[in-house]
Amino acid sequence: MISLAARDIQHSWAKFVLTGLGLGLLIGVTLTMAGVFRGMVDDAQALLNNSGADLWVVQKDTQGPYAESSSLKDDVVRSIAGMPGVAMAANITYFTMQVKAVGGKEARAMVVGIAPGIAGLPGQPGHLLAGRHLTRSHYEAVVDIKTGLTLGDKVQIRRHTYEVVGLTRRMVSSGGDPMVFIPIKDAQEAQFLKDNDAIVNDRVRTAANPAFNRPAVPGMLDAVQNLQTSSRNVNAVLVRVADGWSAERVAEPIQHWKHLTVFTRADMEDILVDKLIATSAKQIGMFLAILTVVSAAIVAFIIYTMTLGKIREIAVLKLIGTRNLTIAAMILQQALGLGVIGFVVGKVAATIWAPVFPKFVLLLTQDAIVGFGATMLICALASTMAIRVALRVDPAQAIS
Repeated sequence: MISLAARDIQHSWAKFVLTGLGLGLLIGVTLTMAGVFRGMVDDAQALLNNSGADLWVVQKDTQGPYAESSSLKDDVVRSIAGMPGVAMAANITYFTMQVKAVGGKEARAMVVGIAPGIAGLPGQPGHLLAGRHLTRSHYEAVVDIKTGLTLGDKVQIRRHTYEVVGLTRRMVSSGGDPMVFIPIKDAQEAQFLKDNDAIVNDRVRTAANPAFNRPAVPGMLDAVQNLQTSSRNVNAVLVRVADGWSAERVAEPIQHWKHLTVFTRADMEDILVDKLIATSAKQIGMFLAILTVVSAAIVAFIIYTMTLGKIREIAVLKLIGTRNLTIAAMILQQALGLGVIGFVVGKVAATIWAPVFPKFVLLLTQDAIVGFGATMLICALASTMAIRVALRVDPAQAIS
């Protein structure tokens, strides 16, 4: 069979290769968009895996601590730890902010408050690449390497400075922000306490309120002001279920008797994947649909233009008795050849530039296989217009 693709490569290889390169970059963008969505889902899964929890106990009627704000008193953990089927329970706080290293390096990060010096508790950072875990109650931090910080760096969080004592990897929030672990007492202060000026103003307002500043009740004003400047709140209690117990069985009495909301791993996956990143997933899906339509239009135009440039050759083929099926097969072969070149270029390009993206891009083999099939299908469908033009060519044009 005569190959139009081989003829194009032989006589106008630069045009064919450049066309395949342009199509390949478009396919590379499409694969990258799919990888961005996969990366978002993987970040959500990594957040749940790294927490080491089987249950998330949060404020009643909220979907915290990741999708909504949640606030609990930190002494709730003691009553939860005594519930049947609970192997471990730990307080934890989460809040996102810009952390700035002393010296100017700055990064968006999720600050996590954990109990220091107690190994194995839920919420603790996993495998460390370097350094050690938190051992002191104040002013130490373990950070993900994505923050750009190194051991010994000083990082400013609210009003205090922390020294980086440990480095870890793939400890990220559902949005892909790297985590910074600090002692929970410091995290409570950083998240829930007001700045100094606000505290002074609140003290003045409280002292001016006759209900709190009664001459007949000495010490009442001091007690109220102390409450205003102390924080005993956390965002959630992470629970690890004992062996032989199901998460649902342990969650039911906690939710019933403690008047709290309890989420299992399946519930939390539903919140993070199906709800929290649902809008982003739809947006990426729209981009993929648009890119698919654009790719099909480009391939159709290219193959149509190439076919118009070979009208005389096609007329000669018809004049010597070549069947229409053979001519259609040659044009289809040309379109598929262009698709193969484009897909190879796109896959290589996506693999090269994916690590440079600020968000995690996960390129899966199954997505590449689906992408290759979709590319071949698009190229086949896009060639139909060119095939119709070729089949209508009058053989007399060969001698006109």
